[in-house]
Amino acid sequence: MQSEQELVKKSMEGDTQAFEKLVLQYQNKVYALSFRYMGNEDDAYDMSQEVFLKAFRSLKTFKGNSSFGTWIFRITTNVCLDELRRRKRRIVPLSLDEAAVTSRGSEVEREIVDPSPPVDRVYEQKELSQYIQGLLDQMKPEHKAVIILRDSMDLSYEQIAYVLNCSVGTVKSRLSRARSILRKQWVERELLP
Repeated sequence: MQSEQELVKKSMEGDTQAFEKLVLQYQNKVYALSFRYMGNEDDAYDMSQEVFLKAFRSLKTFKGNSSFGTWIFRITTNVCLDELRRRKRRIVPLSLDEAAVTSRGSEVEREIVDPSPPVDRVYEQKELSQYIQGLLDQMKPEHKAVIILRDSMDLSYEQIAYVLNCSVGTVKSRLSRARSILRKQWVERELLP
């Protein structure tokens, strides 16, 4: 079995099979990180594909200052944040009376989904996960990023600093602020009838 460094070196030399092995090694983590940023499976899948394409094209820029995993998480974070920024700029109001057009071109009626979980099932895992995702989606990108990278992906402060291109002190400060925001929102939620 080849080490990660050997696979990276071979990939940089143009060995696509070595790169495929790296993709297999990281695809689930990249997807999970993308899902946390994007909030749905389809977007997470699209972002994952874009991440690996970008990584393959940028492989020559990988200097080895960090692990390949940390480097790929940095690319994932950048790709997802870029997409979220693009979407924020191009938000167009939708009419709820108009039919939605699927990716295959057919029309379907729009359904309005209530994102808040039912009171009697508030502690079930799926609903709790949706609620937490909703809280994350409301956060500033820099706060959302540190929470996801630390608490979901379990990266070290140093790895997060590398991924976000900032100091360890900045990471700790943002993480503290982000957790404080989440804690406050959680307390407010618990006080609701």
